[in-house]
Amino acid sequence: MRRAALRLCALGKGQLTPGRGLTQGPQNPKKQGIFHIHEVRDKLREIVGASTNWRDHVNAMEERKLLHSFLAKSQDGLPPRRMKDSYIEVLLPLGSEPELREKYLTVQNTVRFGRILEDLDSLGVLICYMHNKSHSAKMSPLSIVTALVDKIDMCKKNLSPEQDIKFSGHVSWVGKTSMEVKMQMFQLHGDEFCPVLDATFVMVARDSENKGPAFVNPLIPENPEEEELFRQGELNKGRRIAFSSTSLLKMAPSAEERTTIHEMFLSTLDPKTISFRSRVLPPNAVWMENSKLKSLEICHPQERNIFNRIFGGFLMRKAYELAWATACSFGGSRPFVVAVDDIMFQKPVEVGSLLFLSSQVCFTQSNYIQVRVHSEVASLQDKTHTTTNVFHFTFMSEKEVPLVFPKTYGESMLYLDGQRHFNSMSVPVTLSKDYFLEPKESNIC
Repeated sequence: MRRAALRLCALGKGQLTPGRGLTQGPQNPKKQGIFHIHEVRDKLREIVGASTNWRDHVNAMEERKLLHSFLAKSQDGLPPRRMKDSYIEVLLPLGSEPELREKYLTVQNTVRFGRILEDLDSLGVLICYMHNKSHSAKMSPLSIVTALVDKIDMCKKNLSPEQDIKFSGHVSWVGKTSMEVKMQMFQLHGDEFCPVLDATFVMVARDSENKGPAFVNPLIPENPEEEELFRQGELNKGRRIAFSSTSLLKMAPSAEERTTIHEMFLSTLDPKTISFRSRVLPPNAVWMENSKLKSLEICHPQERNIFNRIFGGFLMRKAYELAWATACSFGGSRPFVVAVDDIMFQKPVEVGSLLFLSSQVCFTQSNYIQVRVHSEVASLQDKTHTTTNVFHFTFMSEKEVPLVFPKTYGESMLYLDGQRHFNSMSVPVTLSKDYFLEPKESNIC
């Protein structure tokens, strides 16, 4: 059993305080200097000189080669930045601009979480460009891309498609070539924006041609609160390194984990035979191999990012939607996402690729479902498949779900990996009653 986590989403958790620029209540974005959601992608194109026309992308990338001379030779040559230098607020006016709703609307009259993932990815990149803003060049010489979605915690089951949403975020930690970004999402309730989501992304800076690493501006904390955020960033980096070093792809399971797998194996042996080959499922259980769903996406130019690769937010949306369908099919009722973690962007996906997504339930407990989505692209030349991403989603079902049982050693490792991700989840086992209320019923502030 995992430890009982103690924290819920709270205003200012892992982010700057309201006094540092977080506006409250209904706002006029033009007066307050808040970006409209449509302005985020436009601003990114302006910063890197990307064209909105696919046919112009080759010329645009050729122009970026000229920016190589503006790259710093070392981090020491770059001026330090403050956390408030990168602080951004973005408004998604679902309530005040109803024409936006259809893109974000589910058939259950809630907000599509996959679309929120796309917006978070774009916002994280823009925040990092604001941190590294240079006055010496019209366009940024940096190519900033998402390396990792470290953690997304939800503290609200449903979001209303009829109330404005606001995002905010800033750089919270900086290495030599990487940056940690903290983001929060709020929704308007009455005359106040209330927190509903916390996210931590890791971004990396590449050179102007996106071929090698590039240095980023250092970050200087200005007060004890910011020093704590920076220290937490260092701890997060250490935690990621430790988690990677103990990966089941590198090390054997612990003694406790081996015992867990052996006990599960023994519980599936047929008591009528004395054989390791005769396997039967315990009551209310499903074989892991029967919990899979797959999909194929053709990666069209429409889904490209500012560097003419496939947009990472699009990949996250497609993976999430397949994971949701998997959890729905497995649990027999509508699932609700409560956490996303450890999404590593291992390789870029080129425009024109065939993208294969494979989703599988790898761990369950009570009414929780842990889903793993594996993403790979196929080479049309040599027929090889290359892994690009692995996604981890935690869902909560409205009712208790069956246990999932592995049959093979490989599936046993998937089970343990899913258990580890579930145990690292930050939200509590028993969520507050407001989590389960429909959008119009809840009062989460």
